[in-house]
Amino acid sequence: MSTPIERTVRMRRLVLAACLLTSSTYAANESPTFGFGTTPGPDELGRFVSPLADGRGLPKGSGSVADGEKVYQAQCMACHGAALEGGIGDRLVGGRGTLVNADPKKAPMKTVESYWPYATTLFDYIKRAMPLMSPGSLSDDEVYAVSAYVLSKANIVPADAVLDQSTLAKVQMPNRDGFIPDHRPEKFPSVADSLHAQMAIPAPAK
Repeated sequence: MSTPIERTVRMRRLVLAACLLTSSTYAANESPTFGFGTTPGPDELGRFVSPLADGRGLPKGSGSVADGEKVYQAQCMACHGAALEGGIGDRLVGGRGTLVNADPKKAPMKTVESYWPYATTLFDYIKRAMPLMSPGSLSDDEVYAVSAYVLSKANIVPADAVLDQSTLAKVQMPNRDGFIPDHRPEKFPSVADSLHAQMAIPAPAK
């Protein structure tokens, strides 16, 4: 004869099995609907860009530094400054050598030039999020062009550079090797065995 606890456990198992059977039957016969939205078509999906660091996923198109200057002046300068020095928006150039230094009073300057490891990230961010008031409004050619202009002002590509889905991925950013692999979970090397042992900024003297 079973105990009350055993009978309760069996009952819970039966109820769970019935729920699983019901949900799987519903999923097989009906697609869930929420009463809003539409299924995106090929044209809408075609506007979605998510390039990888090696350039896979970049769209066709191209843009020159000269064309990028025009786009920048019309769409970016109001926030990022005439010399890319920042303003309402972030500073975009400068800061090389400031991320790691021995002066606790010298704040690191994180910019596209000093911090970003891949040029494809610049294209991705501009394409998705810029300009601030109308993100996604720039054409692929305009994004390539303004990317070329920013990288040129950062002295990363020459002033006559033309970037496309092939050449952009080949741009070597100054901080390309400034990152270390993330071995999570629970696999970080000790400070003594990592680059941070030599890169740490000392605490200010009391």
